[in-house]
Amino acid sequence: MQDLVIDFKEDGSHLYEQIYNHIKEEIRKGKLLCHEKLPSTRSLATYLQVSRSTVELAYEQLLSEGYIESVPYKGYFVARVEELYRIGESDAGGKQADIVRQDKLAYDFSPNAIDMRFFPFGIWRRITKNTLSQDKKETFALGEAKGDRQLRETIARYLHASRGVNADASQIIVGAGNDYLLMLLRYVLGEHRTIAFENPTYPRAYKIFRLFAGKLVTVPSDESGICVDALQGGRADAVYVMPSHQYPTGIVMPIGRRLELLKWAAQEDDRYVIEDDYDSEFRYRGKPIPSLQASDTAGKVIYIGTFSKSIAPAIRISFMVLPKKLMNRYEQQYAVFSSTVSRIDQAVLNEFIQDGFFERHLNRMRKVYKEKHELLLEELKPFLKDFALSGENAGLHVLLTDKRGRSEKELTEAAARMDVRVYGISEALVEPGKEGRAATVLLGFGGLTEEQIKAGMKLLRKAWGV
Repeated sequence: MQDLVIDFKEDGSHLYEQIYNHIKEEIRKGKLLCHEKLPSTRSLATYLQVSRSTVELAYEQLLSEGYIESVPYKGYFVARVEELYRIGESDAGGKQADIVRQDKLAYDFSPNAIDMRFFPFGIWRRITKNTLSQDKKETFALGEAKGDRQLRETIARYLHASRGVNADASQIIVGAGNDYLLMLLRYVLGEHRTIAFENPTYPRAYKIFRLFAGKLVTVPSDESGICVDALQGGRADAVYVMPSHQYPTGIVMPIGRRLELLKWAAQEDDRYVIEDDYDSEFRYRGKPIPSLQASDTAGKVIYIGTFSKSIAPAIRISFMVLPKKLMNRYEQQYAVFSSTVSRIDQAVLNEFIQDGFFERHLNRMRKVYKEKHELLLEELKPFLKDFALSGENAGLHVLLTDKRGRSEKELTEAAARMDVRVYGISEALVEPGKEGRAATVLLGFGGLTEEQIKAGMKLLRKAWGV
């Protein structure tokens, strides 16, 4: 709960109306969140230097319209507002009504959500408490730019055992999320680079590289992933790929295509492959596939991974493995950047991995996600006469491609009207108009319970006439 800053205007309107309008707009814009507590009428009246009856009138109007709710003996709280409507202004196509929805719909099939119900809060809390109770002064010192040596050694052992990555601690940089590491990598690679991306791809990575000097190009893909032949004919000297589970298509790059990509990189001295090991921990068909870096014998692969999906998004600890040549360049020119991860968080994560808690948590989540994955595939069976299914072998989302000629907008809006959010693949297009694909939507299942998956799929059947 916090006081509300309201800039009263001398426009002839009553003070209670201005308070009412201010709170209503804050709720509509999402600045006051569902179930957030509002100041008491007495507290707000004192803060705004108005009479208490003025605030009470504003609250009564908000109550009557359903923007807030009153809980006896507790106070006033922001109510859940599922849909807000406004009439759009005239445009080239005439007048139309636009639906303005809050970010939260009842059933959100986000491809990026994870299930936090099973996070080992007690263990994490205990490790954190132990770390802080040891009174080690060095824990509160600045630390190494690349991250604490102990954590980097632990990550190196974990990556070799789980992903086949061949690197020692000296080649690893720890950073607060992939965004930071990609920005750092752009410096390490140097200016005047031409970097190739698939289309569609992970949009944030594309946008980050676009911010800096250099040129970006897109390269087509097929059922095996990025087309290396198209790379051969271009001017790219680095390429960004997700071979273990490409986002958003879900393609798992086979060994033949991987070897082609490594051969392409080896043809020039300063050519590199940036491997984002996206969703590599979760695979449901066939044997685990090692990283691309595991097959690299020429020092051409830059490997990037994160603990955000395997542990929790708020952990914000990612890691980058640089070939020795690039690591030398980093140490000579860019080690001036301090580590962006708290040493306390690094120490907690290090113990979490070393003591086996991470492996146990990961195994548990694999089981949880596999059960959800199988349930979703079962629920999708009635859809398969109207949609083609893909990307179902790994990760936390699948794709449905329409066979009936409907547009992506038709599909997503029909779902939204049933209180279900699905995601169009066009959101991951970095050069719209070049893809030439049928309407495709992504269905993520990581953040939903099994009951929510069943209920959401039932509504989608109605929305799409399945």
